[in-house]
Amino acid sequence: MSKASNLWAAMTTKLTSQKSKSVTTNKTIQCQLCEHVVKSSAVKCLNCNRYLHKKCLERACMLFDVSETNWECRDCANSSPTKFALSMVKKENESLKHQADILSKLVSELDLVNCLQREKIDQFMGPDENLVERKHHMLARSVRSGHNDKDAKPNAAVRDILNKIVSYPPTQQLSSEEQDHVWKFRFYLSTQKKALAKFLKCVNWRHQNEVRQALHLIDMWVPMDIEDALELLSPNYTNPAVRRYAISRLQQAPDNEILLYLLQLVQALKYESFATIKEGFARLASGYDVYSITEETANNCLEKKDSKDSNCTVTTETVLQKSSSYNNADELASSVDNSVVEEETVPVQATTQHVVPSIVKNVCTESGNTDTLRSNMYEEEDINDLASFLISRACKNFTLANYFFWYLLLECEDQEGTVKQDEDVRNMYVAVMKTFSQTLAKGTEAMQKKRETLTKQQKFIDKLVHLIKTVSRENAYRSAKIQKLKDLLADPDAFKYNFSKFDPIPLPLDPEVMITGIIPEKAMLFKSALMPARLNFITSEGTEYVAIFKLGDDLRQDQLILQMITLMDKLLNKENLDLKLTPYKVLATSTKHGFVQFIQSTTVAEVLASEGSIQNYFRKNHPQENAPYGIQPDIMDAYIRSCAGYCVITYLLGVGDRHLDNLLLTQDGRLFHIDFGYILGRDPKPLPPPMKLSKEMVEAMGGINSEHYQEFKKLCYTAFLHLRRHANLMLNLFSLMTKASVPDIALEPDKAVKKVQDKLMLDLGDEEAVHEIQNLIDSSVTAVMAAIVEHLHKITQYMRK
Repeated sequence: MSKASNLWAAMTTKLTSQKSKSVTTNKTIQCQLCEHVVKSSAVKCLNCNRYLHKKCLERACMLFDVSETNWECRDCANSSPTKFALSMVKKENESLKHQADILSKLVSELDLVNCLQREKIDQFMGPDENLVERKHHMLARSVRSGHNDKDAKPNAAVRDILNKIVSYPPTQQLSSEEQDHVWKFRFYLSTQKKALAKFLKCVNWRHQNEVRQALHLIDMWVPMDIEDALELLSPNYTNPAVRRYAISRLQQAPDNEILLYLLQLVQALKYESFATIKEGFARLASGYDVYSITEETANNCLEKKDSKDSNCTVTTETVLQKSSSYNNADELASSVDNSVVEEETVPVQATTQHVVPSIVKNVCTESGNTDTLRSNMYEEEDINDLASFLISRACKNFTLANYFFWYLLLECEDQEGTVKQDEDVRNMYVAVMKTFSQTLAKGTEAMQKKRETLTKQQKFIDKLVHLIKTVSRENAYRSAKIQKLKDLLADPDAFKYNFSKFDPIPLPLDPEVMITGIIPEKAMLFKSALMPARLNFITSEGTEYVAIFKLGDDLRQDQLILQMITLMDKLLNKENLDLKLTPYKVLATSTKHGFVQFIQSTTVAEVLASEGSIQNYFRKNHPQENAPYGIQPDIMDAYIRSCAGYCVITYLLGVGDRHLDNLLLTQDGRLFHIDFGYILGRDPKPLPPPMKLSKEMVEAMGGINSEHYQEFKKLCYTAFLHLRRHANLMLNLFSLMTKASVPDIALEPDKAVKKVQDKLMLDLGDEEAVHEIQNLIDSSVTAVMAAIVEHLHKITQYMRK
C-alpha cells in the first residue's frame, strides 16, 4: 500500500471517529471538485457541507512538490476545520492537463488553502503563471532529477541549441524550452564562463529548492569574465548571493579596468539592496574601532618584539566589546546631511556581529608599520556589497577616488521635482558619500591626505562657479566679459581665493595633472549662448593644460559618450587596431556645470572656408614631395583611420546633429567629433544619413575610386566586427545607465539598450553584417538630404556671425 493510501486510511479513520458528522457516506453525492457523481469515498468537511472525492483530493495535492501538507477549507478557517494530511506522490499515468484542471478547481471553487503557510500557492506560482507549465517546471527541476543531470551530455543538435543560447545578448529572453535545455545540461555548461548568466536566468528565485541548487552550482562554475559579470549588477538580478558573486569577480579586476566601468558601477548602486549597503557600512565602521585597538596592541608588541615569548593578538570578543559603545549602523543613513566633506563626528558601529579583518588576527609584524595595519583593514576579502567595494578601491587609488567622489556628488544633488523613490536613492548616495569621507578620515595618513585633496578640489570648483556666474551676469559685450574674467582671475582678493597661484591640487578633470594656478591673460570666452570659458592651467611641471569650463550645461550625456569612445578605443587597441581616436576627457561636476578637455584643432567647416579642401589644409601644414597628393603618408594614414573609427562609433551610438562645425581636425591629421547633444538615433534634422561621411571628407581620401577610400572601408569593417565581439559589454554598460538621468536615455529608458543592440546587428553573421555596413557607407556618401541640410547649416552660421 502506498504512503498516500496509508495516510488516507489514517485520515478517514480519524474522521469517522468524530461524533458530530460522518465523513464517509454511501449516498449518492456530487463531488464539487470533479463534478462526478460518486456513491462512496466522499470526504465531507466537518464544518460545512462541501464534499471532496478521495481521488480528486489526492490528484490535486500531487501538483505540489511537498512531502506533507495540511489543507483546510477556507470558508471554515475561523472555526477549527478538519485538516487533511496527504502525501505528495507522482503518478506518471495522470494526464497533466487533467491534474491542472483539478488544481484550478481546488483553488477557485473549493477555495482550499494551506493552513500552515497560506502563501504557499503564491510562493510556487505567480499570478499569471500557467499551471501546466508550473507542473512541468517542478518535475523537471526536482532534486531527484539533479542526479541524472550531472552526467547528461547533449547530442549534436542540442549542443547547437545550447551554443546559440549562450551567444544570445544579455537582453534576450529565453523561452521555457530554452530554459529547460539550459537547466538540464547545467553541469555540462558549467565549463563555459559565458553560460553562467544564461543559467541564472533560468532559475525560479521563488523556489527555494532551485535557489539552493543554483547557488551551489555558482561556486562550481568556471569564473565568468569581469566584463560579463557587470550584467549581474543590473536590476534583473536581485538575489544577494548573485550580486556578491559579481563583486567577487570585480575584485579580480585591476584599477584601470574598474576606472573604465566606474560611471556605471556608481549607477548600479541604485539596484543594490539598501539594507545590504548599510551592513557594508557597519563593516567599514567596525574597522575604525578595530584600528584603535590594533594600533595600541601593535605598539605593545613592538616594545616586546625582542622577546621570543611575545604573542600579542586581538580577539573578536575584544573588538566587539570595544565596539558596543557606538551607535547602530542604521543611524548612518538617517544622520547624513548635504555637507559631505566637512568633519564628521564619531563613526557609527553596528550592534550585529562582524567579521574582524584579517589584520586583527595577528598584529605582531616585524615592520611594525601602523599605516600598514590601517590600510589592511579595508581588504576586500570580506566585502559583500558594491558600495563597500567601491569605497575600498577608491581609498587605495586617488584617480579612482577622484572620479568616484565627483560621480557621487552629482547623484547627491538635491534636484527639484524628485519623487519619493528618487529622494530615497539620493539619500542612499549621500550615505555612501559620507561613509567614503569617514573611511578616508579614519584611515592611513595617505588616505587622510586624499580626503583633504578632495575637499580642496570642491572648494576650488565652488569658487570657480561663483566667478563664472559673476562674469555671465555682466550686461556687456563678449569682449567686455572676457576682460572681466581676466581681471577677476588676476585679483587675489576676489572671492577670497587666488586663482592665479594656489597650492598644487589634482585637476578634477584629469587627476594625474597637478595644477597650481590659472593664467589670467590667456582666459577667454567662446562665441555661444552660454559662453563657456577656456582656461589655461599651470601644472606643477611648468607646462600648460587647457580645459573648457561650461556653466549652465548638463555634461552627463557627453561624459557617457566620451567614456564609451575611450572604452572602444582601448578594445580596438587590444586587437592591435589603432584608429587614431581622440577620446578627450569630460567631467560633469554638477548637473549645471563641468569641464571639457580642450584639444588644439580646427573645425572642418573652417578648413574648407580657408583652404578650399581638406587636402589643401594637409599639404599646407605637412607637405611632402613624391608622396600621394603631396601629403606626408602618416598624416593621411591618421586621417583615414580616424574617419573610419568615428564613422563606426558614432553609428553604433546613434550620434545625431552631425555637421562640419562639430567635426574637428588636429595638426597631425586626426579627425574627431564634439558636442553629443543627440544620441541613440535622435537628430534635429530630417532624414539624417546613418554615418557622417560627407563628400568633402571622401574627396580628402582621393575619391570613392582611390586606394585610400578602399582602405577606409576595410578599416570600418574590421572595427565594426571587433566591437561586435564586445557587444555584451556595451549592452551591459548601457543597461546600468537606464536610470542615470542622461537626457536621451531618459526619454525612452526601456528602449535605450535595444537601440544600441539593433546597431550591432547581432542577428546577422559576420559576412552579412559587413555587407550591411558597406551599404550604409555607400548610402551615407550619396545622401542628398544631408548635403542640403549641411548647406542650410552653413547659411545659418554665416547669418549668426
